[in-house]
Amino acid sequence: MNYNFANDLQTIREITELTQEELARKLGVEQITISRNESGKTKPSKILLEKVYDFAFTKHIYLGNLKAMFWKEDLKENHKLLFHGSKSEIKGEISISKGRNNNDFGQGFYMGESYEQAISFISGFPESSVYYLDFNDKDLKCKKYQVDQKWMLIIAYNRGALRKYENNVEIINLVKESEDCDYIIAPIADNRMFQIIDMFIEGEITDEQCKHCLAATNLGNQYVIKSKKAAEQLKIVEKNYISQSEKKHYLDKRNSDAKLGDDKVKMARRKYRGKGKYIDEIFDLSEY
Repeated sequence: MNYNFANDLQTIREITELTQEELARKLGVEQITISRNESGKTKPSKILLEKVYDFAFTKHIYLGNLKAMFWKEDLKENHKLLFHGSKSEIKGEISISKGRNNNDFGQGFYMGESYEQAISFISGFPESSVYYLDFNDKDLKCKKYQVDQKWMLIIAYNRGALRKYENNVEIINLVKESEDCDYIIAPIADNRMFQIIDMFIEGEITDEQCKHCLAATNLGNQYVIKSKKAAEQLKIVEKNYISQSEKKHYLDKRNSDAKLGDDKVKMARRKYRGKGKYIDEIFDLSEY
């Protein structure tokens, strides 16, 4: 899917109230370049893409958020608008088998509820973009997770941190539960959150401390497509270009939020010290 550049270009001109010639002058290009791109007669170069979307963002025209608002307004019953930050182009049909096995919930197609969150995870990659997806969840089986012990354990298992507990009946059942569905809704766990989970697995903090530390770093929910049936009910409706200035803005914001989250983690770790169970109290290794 290509960017909807012709429409975006017209939208930017309409918001800024600039003529084609005035916009061309500000971008350092010829008026005919703007004209041919607005009519769709010319495919935009990478340089022009960056110039146009960078100009818009620095003028506080947040096209990505505006598009999300309009797509959400037009959603039908049982449909949700979700976002996928991609390091490269999505080619062909959406596949659930291309993801890594050591993701939070194993192989699957991962999306989030927030446009801004989708950017923050791919802001360091030059060819990255954000895809908008219309997801029809009718007649699909969903497994929902929240920040609790089950969620911590299944993520730790899928990321390879529970090898010595993998024969535990509870772990086996948790894995089966996570696979017995068409899609999953669960809190997002980034590398920072996994470090906290790892402290729990290594016996440094209790499950109660871990839960509250993770809640302090909340990044929103992710949707994980696990079945072919669910993938077939997922449709890409927009591919959005992200300029370098926009990437930097959301990367800086994520780093700022991370600092606040880290401080909350320290407070939660102290506040809930001694409460809950350590992992060796949950699982008796002598049984294996």
